[in-house]
Amino acid sequence: MNIKNLKDIIHRLNKARVLVIGDLILDQYIWGKVERISPEAPVPVVWANKRTHVPGGAANVANNIRAFGADVYLAGVIGSDPNAKILLAELKKNKINTKGIFIDPDRYTTVKTRIIAGHQQIVRVDWEHTESLRQETIRKIFSFIKEGIDDFDAIIIEDYGKGVINAQVLEGVILLAQAHKKIVTVDPKEDHFQYYRQVTSITPNRKELENAVRNLKIKDNKNRLKLESDKLFTDKDVDAAGKQVLEYLELESLLVTLGEQGMKIFEKNGVVTSIPTVAQEVFDVSGAGDTVISTFTLGLCAGASKLEAAHIANHAAGIVVGKIGTATTSREELLERLK
Repeated sequence: MNIKNLKDIIHRLNKARVLVIGDLILDQYIWGKVERISPEAPVPVVWANKRTHVPGGAANVANNIRAFGADVYLAGVIGSDPNAKILLAELKKNKINTKGIFIDPDRYTTVKTRIIAGHQQIVRVDWEHTESLRQETIRKIFSFIKEGIDDFDAIIIEDYGKGVINAQVLEGVILLAQAHKKIVTVDPKEDHFQYYRQVTSITPNRKELENAVRNLKIKDNKNRLKLESDKLFTDKDVDAAGKQVLEYLELESLLVTLGEQGMKIFEKNGVVTSIPTVAQEVFDVSGAGDTVISTFTLGLCAGASKLEAAHIANHAAGIVVGKIGTATTSREELLERLK
């Protein structure tokens, strides 16, 4: 891979305008230390000394894009509650366009609370809705996207399975993007794989790909993907699954994240490339997938090939897993890493 080309692409990452649509989450962190075990139950007592908040889910994807200096618009739903105010304040602080965020008084804002002792996550508590949105809310979101479609170079669909993304939303957004020749990338939920047809790329992790192919009827029963084992998902299964999902969904590319094994990108021309991990230290993998799809999409907007964009995304992920909590990286950090 030509390092000079990658550096040139990284310098252009801030030129893009990206819409992120999906499930908005507020990530809350309670920081402290453990010095004893509770007398009430065999659990550690965390002496809390700090509470922080950062955008999570689709909001973290937007945060990642903004960290590269690019313009980002966010579409989704929040509740009418104090956590919504905290999330909106964080987004506005980072200069993220929030005009596509709508309030649903019948829902509460999704919150993931992580309790950290030292460098160790002790427990996570989630407050969330998973029911689909009301038709009125779906119409508002789609109207926002339709009115602003010429302002976006790419659309990222961030599907966390919390109700914002469903078959109706996917069909409308994808058809609109195709009509206007926009890049569309998807961070997928395995239950929705059949609805991602003809997007630019999807970025499942190994488990999401495995769950999808076990449930997805590829072509017909005779040609359905045959796994080597009903229990284990081998490297050969990853290759077979990637090729068949790429063909079945008529994608331009499929980028599979494989944890410590790096990534594998499947391209429409039949080329499959393994990209080894570049992570030097791993403290926290939360949000790494958000960084991957953000950087990969920005790379495509900057004129990178699918393979070049994947390499840049791999370097970005290697940086954020070395940080504690939901984190982002920047063009400066990426350029420094490439040295």
